Amino acid sequence: MDAVLAAVATVVGERDPRPEAVAEAVGLALGAEGCELRLDGARYAWGAGGSGFRAVICPGAELRVRPSRARLGAVAAVLAPVVDLIRLTRSVDDLRGRGHEATADLADGRWRAAAEMDTERRRIERDLHDGAQHHLVALRMAVAVAEHDPAVISTLSGRLDAAQESLVRTAAGILPPALAKGLVAALGAELAPHTDVRLEVAADLPRYPAPVETAVYFVCLEAVNNAHKHAVGAAIDVRVHTTTDGLHFSVRDDGPGFEAVGSGTGLVNLTTRLTDVGGTVRVDSALGNGTTVEGFIPASS
Repeated sequence: MDAVLAAVATVVGERDPRPEAVAEAVGLALGAEGCELRLDGARYAWGAGGSGFRAVICPGAELRVRPSRARLGAVAAVLAPVVDLIRLTRSVDDLRGRGHEATADLADGRWRAAAEMDTERRRIERDLHDGAQHHLVALRMAVAVAEHDPAVISTLSGRLDAAQESLVRTAAGILPPALAKGLVAALGAELAPHTDVRLEVAADLPRYPAPVETAVYFVCLEAVNNAHKHAVGAAIDVRVHTTTDGLHFSVRDDGPGFEAVGSGTGLVNLTTRLTDVGGTVRVDSALGNGTTVEGFIPASS
């Protein structure tokens, strides 16, 4: 028993008592041919195994030694605290592992939250650029016209209200109320005050998912806004129609056009909005030939 106690004490002193190490220590101390510790359904054998004599250590744990049965009951009693220590160590390791998983989940959650915040920030940035700026550009044009035509002054108050509403709407993260009635209603309400803009929408245009209608709405406003800034006085045609392959729309002006030298902020915003809903956008322009912005969203989007 002294030899068994000394051997087991050595194993326990490692602070991580492995079941196979316990089986080896006990087998050597007893001078057995083989020793086996069975713990919670698993077998940990040393030497020739333990198909000989058997002693229960505690529920779920037993010792088997081959061939000696020398004081096996007393040895099993000595091993009871060791089995408890093995189980406790495993429980701590499991909790530690769960702690690592929880930490990893927390880190992932923080990363996702940061990514969602960045996405939301970009959305607000685009909405301000495409929505509120549209109103402000129109207001600026009206002020310029008012310098020569005092009758326009009476319309400035309404334009200011529209700009303020757009800013409040964006800050609150709420889509234009008109979009609740569909893309056609939203574009009609937004573009109606502009006498230089003609809206042509297919009579059979169906409703599309909210993200799709929102993207098309803001892209059209951005394109009209760009035309107002860079092709002052030009006629602008906005067309929206559907085919079996998807939703098509275009914004064309007969202004001076431009020579493409890269993608500016406006084109990046257009591309980002359409890409988010699986669509594409193309800008065609040339000096003296006006500018056309064409977008397409596949039916499967």
